[in-house]
Amino acid sequence: MSAEPFDVVVIGSGAAGGTAAYALTRRGARVCLLEAGRDYDPSAETPMFARNADAPLRGASTPDKFFGYYDATVGGGWDVPGEPYSAAPGTEFRWWRARMLGGRTNHWGRVTLRYAAHDFKAASIDGLGADWPFDYREFSPWYDRAERLIGVIGRNDGLDDAPDSPPGILQPPPVPRSHERLIVAAGRKLGRPVVANRAAVLTRPIDGRAACIYATPCLRGCSIRANFQSTTVLLPAARATGRLHTLTGAMASEIALDREGRATGVHYVDTATGAHRFVAARAVMLGASAMESVRLLLNSGGSRFPGGIGADSGALGRYVMDSVGSNLWAQFPQMENLPPFNDDGIWFPHVYIPWWGLAEQRAGRLDFPRGYHIELYGGRMEPAADTFDLLDEVAPGRYGKSLKQAARRYYGSFVRLSQRGEPVALARNRVEIDPRGSDRFGIPTLRFDVRWSEHELKQTAHAQKSMAEFIVAAGGRVLGDPRQDPARAILSPGRVIHEVGGARAGSSPKESVTNSYGRVWAVPNLYVIDGAVFPSSAHKNPTLTIVGFAWRASEHLAEHLGRA
Repeated sequence: MSAEPFDVVVIGSGAAGGTAAYALTRRGARVCLLEAGRDYDPSAETPMFARNADAPLRGASTPDKFFGYYDATVGGGWDVPGEPYSAAPGTEFRWWRARMLGGRTNHWGRVTLRYAAHDFKAASIDGLGADWPFDYREFSPWYDRAERLIGVIGRNDGLDDAPDSPPGILQPPPVPRSHERLIVAAGRKLGRPVVANRAAVLTRPIDGRAACIYATPCLRGCSIRANFQSTTVLLPAARATGRLHTLTGAMASEIALDREGRATGVHYVDTATGAHRFVAARAVMLGASAMESVRLLLNSGGSRFPGGIGADSGALGRYVMDSVGSNLWAQFPQMENLPPFNDDGIWFPHVYIPWWGLAEQRAGRLDFPRGYHIELYGGRMEPAADTFDLLDEVAPGRYGKSLKQAARRYYGSFVRLSQRGEPVALARNRVEIDPRGSDRFGIPTLRFDVRWSEHELKQTAHAQKSMAEFIVAAGGRVLGDPRQDPARAILSPGRVIHEVGGARAGSSPKESVTNSYGRVWAVPNLYVIDGAVFPSSAHKNPTLTIVGFAWRASEHLAEHLGRA
């Protein structure tokens, strides 16, 4: 490593950190990238054609492999050995950490939806939370750049809640699968849209990346680079400039400041040896994932910022959000006893149900303020040990030959409808340093105090009813009770793995941690570029917006570095 300070230290290598490395090195900056987890190369490590039948436990989920044996994540998960976190009494928050080069881009759902104009200014509409410090018109060019770079399938449907992309950006989506066609038909009956999903998977080759060949679930990684991963799209391009230095196994612990309050670099721990090290830089960018970036801010600042860097506004650690989630399972008699055929597709939903209730909401006819969309999973995917978890619901008490006959009959007929909704940003939902906790490196850990409000519970009640209506209209059986207490149906915060907030961007240092570019008000050469800056969280999955925001912030920093 050079003895001279780097231009920028970037913490994190996923959607935010990888984008920063890509953008900054292309602008001529010398970048040191810190990743707390292991090195990872999907081109060499992906089990592209391995079958669940050949995996331990037939690919079923385990505590350390929640997404199955072949999931790309190694060493990360809900619970990372030696890296605890806690929750306030009476609350539950589950925090997923990837701990590998490329971060969550290696196993994310790849649903790639733009925020709409009303998503950036929701507070102006319903008076809840805070607006973003810019609008859709200003941000849309960054969506264009992000979609062109990562590759997104989909169609322009002219929907208020799902903004169109400029012509020529979106790649053709795959046709709906068998179970998805049933939901498309149900949407016509109900007068609700069911449209092509937008996902970061190629159906046409670009930039030396191959089109998807439907070989394996994307959570395993992709050796042909058909899906978007930081490790196959962003970091190789950054390395090719010769200006990227990558350190894996480097757990950032504190941001160093000089007497004038400017960032001078980052203290980190070598996770293999436990040695404490330091890397100097002219500027620092936090893209470690939202809660990890907030932890770094809370653990930094010393006597100059005793509550953490950015704590003077009162917003640091507050307004933590996750997508609202609930599920409802269906069984479709039309899909029983079908002959064997491959219906894998791109693994992710080929279609989804966008939010159709915007007009009703604005007219005050709904009792909750923010919307949701519905994703579809199931059908005749490659079977695993937990494929038949619902078999006892429709064929109870079977064993032996009778069990095998029932498995063949019902295989592929189960479909899960999943609500993905927008929460309301509340100051009470917060994360703070646990006064009694530290990780195996001695770094203070987090304590979460996040709980759902009546807004999310009422939204979930509506979603459960709506999902049941789709199932019935499609000719299916509802498995479960959509009328149950929404507090039982709703997933606990963190379960959807879309947590954002904690260091929100804004127009004034009195109410936010950063400005509209993620630049920390109190430290002018420190940027937060991941989901921590989100003032609100639309029901759309956040990754595309993170990529666009990180790119925009990196260009802003590059301009300032050029003048320094």
